[in-house]
Amino acid sequence: MSVSGTVGAEHHTMSVYVRFQSPRPGRRGVHIGVFGLANSLARSGQLSASEMLVWRTAGDWINKTCTNPTDTYPEAYDDDVNPLATAWFKASATHLIEGVSQHLDLLKSYGIACVRVEAGDPGRIIYEDDLQVLVVPHDGAITSFHPETYHGPNVA
Repeated sequence: MSVSGTVGAEHHTMSVYVRFQSPRPGRRGVHIGVFGLANSLARSGQLSASEMLVWRTAGDWINKTCTNPTDTYPEAYDDDVNPLATAWFKASATHLIEGVSQHLDLLKSYGIACVRVEAGDPGRIIYEDDLQVLVVPHDGAITSFHPETYHGPNVA
């Protein structure tokens, strides 16, 4: 599956990777991903009991369906080893991309912006499996934001 993206005046079919993230970088300089945003919301104590159940059920499904890169590569998110590392779904992992909808709905209901970003080359791959990649930017000054494929806030 390919996803269309627009760069300048040209139209390209190029997106191989998909990420859901905050539109602004966090304290590490990385745009916090959908799971980090949802986990922070859950830890904040703002969710109702039914929303906590949705968050936990959705998180459990992702954890069963998708390998955590740190299980096989403990330094995956170590800032000294892999500064600005971010995880991206492969565009072919449509069940995972669709599966984040519950997280996106929770974020949207609390006014927390989360955008869909697509890229053909999000960075240097440091981990890969059938469903996802973990990358660090080619240029350390560039974060995970790819404005040419920004799809606006809360795409749920």
